[in-house]
Amino acid sequence: MRQYFSLSHISAGFVAILVGYTSAAAIVFQAALSAGATPAQVSSWLWAVGIAMGIMGIALSVYYKHPIMIAWSTPGAALLVTSLPGIAYSDAIGAFLFCSALITICGITGWFDKIMKLVPQSLATAMLAGVLLRFGLNVFPAFEAETLIVGAMVLTYIIGKWRQSPYAIPLTFAIGVILSATQGKIDMSGISLDLTVPVWQTPTFDLSVLIGIGLPLFIVTMASQNVPGIAVLRAHGYQTPASPLIGWTGAMGLVFAPFGGYAFNMAAITAALCMGEDVDKDPARRYLATVWVGVFYFLAGLFGATVAGFFATFPSALVAAIAGLALLGTIANSLNAALSDAKGREAAILTFIITASGGTFLSVGTPFWGLLVGLAVYGLNQRFGRG
Repeated sequence: MRQYFSLSHISAGFVAILVGYTSAAAIVFQAALSAGATPAQVSSWLWAVGIAMGIMGIALSVYYKHPIMIAWSTPGAALLVTSLPGIAYSDAIGAFLFCSALITICGITGWFDKIMKLVPQSLATAMLAGVLLRFGLNVFPAFEAETLIVGAMVLTYIIGKWRQSPYAIPLTFAIGVILSATQGKIDMSGISLDLTVPVWQTPTFDLSVLIGIGLPLFIVTMASQNVPGIAVLRAHGYQTPASPLIGWTGAMGLVFAPFGGYAFNMAAITAALCMGEDVDKDPARRYLATVWVGVFYFLAGLFGATVAGFFATFPSALVAAIAGLALLGTIANSLNAALSDAKGREAAILTFIITASGGTFLSVGTPFWGLLVGLAVYGLNQRFGRG
């Protein structure tokens, strides 16, 4: 039993969930609000993602004895923020189930690699960059609204990145919270530590919503989350079978989608925090760190209402700033990957611009149209040998 209580494993697990929540929970919170969720339903979203990630992280890590960490789809949440306004909440749940069903099928059939080969990585990353761009663009308006708070956050972020600190985002978030609290902009007097009651929503299925939200959510989750998540495992020497892992993330999505569990996937950046030598010199014991990640996520899910209330007290400028700053690196890396291939650059930039423009056409969101146009141009260029 003592092996489960190593300080290095516990601290690595805590840092991983801290980075995950401070860099992405605000986006999940915004996604739930964009879906028109009530306060109880927002709490249910956080309950669903926390409980599901906790259960899967613990079970898969113990079963395979590998550091397997499951996460929510951060790019997927970002996509939902821009796509869900005006969509019926029950239709959104139907889109989540559709996405999870596709992920499950990919895992069960082993089609994961085959399907990913149909979508060039440059187009997938261009679509991701287009979805995330508006978050980066929100930082300066947030600075205008709360100059001191957001200015200090930006300065902390720049210094942290300059020093190559892995805690740049948590520190940036902490500075924002401290300054907001000292200025009386955060009132936590009404927050109590209460267990969350999950809220069931019976799904409905609208074809335009399935195509415009469910399909892009599936593509973004698979291409930008599961692919790098498996790559991180492989890079650290863990040859865990990919298809069962993908299948389980989809299956848990099917179970938890009616409660707000919109999409689950393999963690990449935060998972890497649990795979280094500083966690444990013995690679065979590093899975204990992800077991602790699962424990922390499970606890966070149990008290999802408290977490939701906690984030609701933050100034909107703080939330916009931390979301934008946390995604800057992903935006930059996505654009770099999208435009690095000269032959596919034209298709990638079209995908990026159309996706970033926002709005809908024929009731279908721009991420789908951006990818569709990009695939058409990419196919023509490949067929006729033009760049």
